[in-house]
Amino acid sequence: MRIAVLGAGSLGTIAGAYIAAGGKDVELIDVYQAHVDVLNQEGARIIGTTDFQSKVKAITPDNMSGTYDLVLLLTKQLYNDSVLQNLLPFLTDQSVVLSLQNGIPEEKVASIVGRERVIAGSVEFGATFIEPGVSKLTTTYDHFKKYAFQIGELNGEITERIQQIKSILDLVGGTHISDNLVGTKWSKLLINNAFSGLSAALNTEFGGVLDHEVSVISAAHIADETIKVGHANGVTFAKMNSFDISSLEIKNENEIPLRIQTLRKFMESSRLLKASMLQDLEKKRKTEIDYINGVVPQLAKGKGIPTPYNDMVVKLVKQAEETQSIPNFATNIKCFEELNK
Repeated sequence: MRIAVLGAGSLGTIAGAYIAAGGKDVELIDVYQAHVDVLNQEGARIIGTTDFQSKVKAITPDNMSGTYDLVLLLTKQLYNDSVLQNLLPFLTDQSVVLSLQNGIPEEKVASIVGRERVIAGSVEFGATFIEPGVSKLTTTYDHFKKYAFQIGELNGEITERIQQIKSILDLVGGTHISDNLVGTKWSKLLINNAFSGLSAALNTEFGGVLDHEVSVISAAHIADETIKVGHANGVTFAKMNSFDISSLEIKNENEIPLRIQTLRKFMESSRLLKASMLQDLEKKRKTEIDYINGVVPQLAKGKGIPTPYNDMVVKLVKQAEETQSIPNFATNIKCFEELNK
């Protein structure tokens, strides 16, 4: 089996390193030439909660050749149109594209490469790109080896091909097959919307969202909007660590204090996290906001479901993108105070 890791950033470097060390034929593909050069010359090094190095083969997209049996898609959704159109000549009818991107990109991916080629996936570990050739694993090593990926067919079937892909990803870390991977991705989208979105819009860590009364109320409303829109689109939300994420839905205003209490308890261990979208703003890069919070208002169209809180997050992050500025907490929190009235 010939494998491509398309988007060899922090996560892709780790995945590619372990797959290569497992003796598989794998290419790490990335546009960052300096990174590609170091990977070829010195191998991929993984630091952080482990210390691991592996020889790998890396190329830039313009050096792709032949066909791939399996593609791990780890590029940002921002570039899906061009990335996937470029990938098409290197796929056979039996090729599989495993979407490991944030959000819920599967329908878009399927519209370009063909639904029969797509398997959904979710990355369950964290990493940071340090420098060319070096990626830092930020999840504890034991957890990484038990829970690295969830994967699933779009229709929930347990197929021979998904079992084969699990055996490859198990070389990286614990891989679990789900019969409701779409629900898993929506549950993760909810957390990203409520905390990554507000982290970017307000310029704060997740703990800053939890600790301020207005922002945590807003997080509860963002979660509620996401649940209502998901349900309207036929989604059954998957549990996260045995927690029923759909229980965060607000059915009357009296439930808000309890929802806030639940969110604070559930997210306490993540209070030091800072959204990657905020890091993009700090680097004056375009974010994936249209594919995170922006998904909810898009899928609410025609459903009669208002989404003012997700709309506000999108508006504030896009303003920061356009002005190439960092959001100001004291200024932007006032926008949410108005919504909370």
